Amino acid sequence: MDMEQEIQEQENLLTLTDENGEETEFEYLDCIEYEGKEYLVLTPTDDEAGQVVILEVEPVDEDNENYLAVEDEDLLGEVYSIFRERYKDVLTFED
Repeated sequence: MDMEQEIQEQENLLTLTDENGEETEFEYLDCIEYEGKEYLVLTPTDDEAGQVVILEVEPVDEDNENYLAVEDEDLLGEVYSIFRERYKDVLTFED
């Protein structure tokens, strides 16, 4: 692995801290805009099952943002459908 590839792989990793102060490392998969908002599509790096996590991006100021859990099942389904369509030729999805 060359240095550029290693840097790119590191740039695709995010460490997020939950409300209990616990850190989890995620791999960034995509950012999807839907109905005027942005949603991050992530997968935990320690998950072999390929779980996908979708978080709403909430801008705080010019340099900072929060990531919020999406509670609305219909909204999650819509964003996930867009993600699946974008990556249908790249990833294998289980129904």
